[in-house]
Amino acid sequence: MFKRFFNSLRSTGISPYIWTILGILPFYFIWQMPTIGGKAAGIILTLLFFLVYWLAFVSRGWTVYIWTSILIGISIASASLFSYVYFAFFIAYFIGNIKDRIPFLVLYFIHLVGTSIVINYEIVLKDEFFIKQLPIIVIVWISVILLPFSIHNKNERGELEEKLEDANKRISELVKLEERQRIARDLHDTLGQKLSLIGLKSDLARKLINKDAELAKEELKDVQQTARTALNEVRKMVAEMRGIRVRDELIHIKQILKAAEIKFVGNEEDFNLTNVSLLSENILSMCLKEAVTNVVKHSSATECSVSIQHNESELVAEVSDNGVGNITEEDLYKGSGLQGMRERLEFVNGTLDILSINGTTLMIKIPKVLKQTDREGQL
Repeated sequence: MFKRFFNSLRSTGISPYIWTILGILPFYFIWQMPTIGGKAAGIILTLLFFLVYWLAFVSRGWTVYIWTSILIGISIASASLFSYVYFAFFIAYFIGNIKDRIPFLVLYFIHLVGTSIVINYEIVLKDEFFIKQLPIIVIVWISVILLPFSIHNKNERGELEEKLEDANKRISELVKLEERQRIARDLHDTLGQKLSLIGLKSDLARKLINKDAELAKEELKDVQQTARTALNEVRKMVAEMRGIRVRDELIHIKQILKAAEIKFVGNEEDFNLTNVSLLSENILSMCLKEAVTNVVKHSSATECSVSIQHNESELVAEVSDNGVGNITEEDLYKGSGLQGMRERLEFVNGTLDILSINGTTLMIKIPKVLKQTDREGQL
């Protein structure tokens, strides 16, 4: 428990050595008491404070609030009896770590009001020993105001970061599951059907080999052609699974536009993306490929412009042509790859907008999520 306590002190941004000095310092103030009874009372209060502080630190539930109230009472008594107000710093740190907002605010204001009253009371009495340390007392009083909110907000931010990390892990698992299901569907749709066809034609050829050799040869040729088609489709699937970088897709875009005698317009530096996840970049690459393929097949354009912009929040890609345009909502459900592009983008909360004036412009937007690697220490 003590190890946990001292480890938590490092997360406050204040050296554990300073905490140690603040823990030893009250005995110096106690020694200034003129009477033995006063010194004994000071020692008892100090030891009681640390005992209750430890109990408050390791407790859970409603007992924490009782211990905190006792700590505030001991702090006020110590400031009144031997001018030691630095226990308020310990309490401010502890209150900041209370998670429930209402108890946090109640104890915060009780502590702030109590500390402010005792400080002003000692100033009014013009206690010489108290007045000498007034600059440091002002710093402590400011800490009582600011430190609890600073720690409380820091802990809330840490919890939100932890939830975000858990959500990212769940998203990653969902992405893997979706990819497995996609692979299973592709294998079933491609290999399953063709392997069944190969099996049927092989059986037919075996039956025909003694009856009609020529017809059996034709069936075997069909088996050979089906096997080659299946092999090509498997190779295509494997290539898509590897993931394509946007800068690599640029080469393919230039090649297909050149073959179609369409002028490419764009800045190659835009295709060098940074701080972008492989999933987002792969989806953007597939969408660019599909968009440029649509330009070649359907636009009758002579020029195609491709640009990519990205900031801290999103990727924005534009594919424009000077072709016939006239794309309607019905085209989203007909082919042309537009529906497939939207489905891919929806998977990463992206959007596809279409502007069909003086040609066609596709606006592709993908949110850019940066994984946070530096996490602040927390209790």
